[in-house]
Amino acid sequence: VQLVESGGGLAQPGGSLRLSCVASGTISRINAMGWYRQPPGAQRERIAGLPTGGSPNYARSVEGRFTISRDNAKNTVYLEMNALKPEDTATYYCTGLIKTSSYGRSTSEWYWGQGTQVTVSS
Repeated sequence: VQLVESGGGLAQPGGSLRLSCVASGTISRINAMGWYRQPPGAQRERIAGLPTGGSPNYARSVEGRFTISRDNAKNTVYLEMNALKPEDTATYYCTGLIKTSSYGRSTSEWYWGQGTQVTVSS
């Protein structure tokens, strides 16, 4: 299973960016997908999650500005980021709780993308 993010880049304060993450491989089911970020010199933090058939949830730092959504047919999760602030500068990672099956055995585990850089600066 691979998760590949795209859509990062440079944005001005108050601007917008949209991140995408596509999961590929031998996937039986995706139970949840989400986004984390890691600012320079800081720990990775969870910012948004969306379980399959469930409701989105957000960190306080991004609630009201960021929106997570999924296209289940495409195994893709999006993060629409509006009203960006310099403190949103970070490497953004997508993650997915994905079920795979092999030789009659199923396992579920969290997979991670390689990250995409978002820089908010004037």
